[in-house]
Amino acid sequence: MIKEEIVIAGNTENPLKVKRFGYGTMRLTGPGIWGEPNNREEALQILMQCVKTGINFLDTADYYGEDVTNRLIAEALYPYPSDLVICTKVGGARKPDKSWVPFNRPENLRSSIENNLRTLKQEQVQLVHFRIIHGSEVPFKESMDAMFEMQKEGLILHVGVSNVSPAELKTAMTMGNIATVENMYGHAQRTSVQLAHGGETRGGEEVLQICEENKIPLIPYFSLFQSIPKKDERISIIAKKYGATEAQINLAWLLHRSQWILPIPGTSSLEHFEENLKATKIDLTEEDMQFLSR
Repeated sequence: MIKEEIVIAGNTENPLKVKRFGYGTMRLTGPGIWGEPNNREEALQILMQCVKTGINFLDTADYYGEDVTNRLIAEALYPYPSDLVICTKVGGARKPDKSWVPFNRPENLRSSIENNLRTLKQEQVQLVHFRIIHGSEVPFKESMDAMFEMQKEGLILHVGVSNVSPAELKTAMTMGNIATVENMYGHAQRTSVQLAHGGETRGGEEVLQICEENKIPLIPYFSLFQSIPKKDERISIIAKKYGATEAQINLAWLLHRSQWILPIPGTSSLEHFEENLKATKIDLTEEDMQFLSR
């Protein structure tokens, strides 16, 4: 059976309890994760449908767009439901040529947090991932020190990390409480890989055991982006067995892979959003999982 809820930062005074199926807003932007959505009305409908269907975990970043997804979230949902958790990321920025660059000096991180607070209309961000973007000259510890300092000030409730190696995750855990980890993870791509526009993108498989042992939710990104183009006969066979789409089986696999995985599939299509949500109703058997793990 799929565990329906997950607790974030359960060992602290301010744990967050969310449904174990969220929504990633990155695809709500224009082409190249830049600019306004092609269908603004549909983007707003998807966000409103998240709340209506019980999803209470949204993943965003102020460098999506730029600022597009944050503004859409505020327009669609503010004032926010009391149980809604909005998770954002800092550590990166976009150049006019749409390239991704590190933005991780302490003063950069502070300006990013302040911008997220402004565009999301919040006084405190509930969960913030420090996202490693390669090519940085700033030591990892220096960036993390800045994150924990802003947590002490009350600007951030919980701190997470993104695109980290096992060594970086362990280092961060010695510096403060790490609430969540956001790494690339999907059935077709579970370990680190070099991507054309993102440099080294760290895989979830390499940190999953650490997360499980320490009860840290692993939030996978690019789970469908990496998996759907790579046709896998095993996924197709299980999809036919359940009368499901291959995307639904990819998501069901994540939900069954570990009780500490919190999927956040994103889409700009309301129809695909509804299809993705049905993955939570697919109860894969142990035999299914063994077959898919060969």
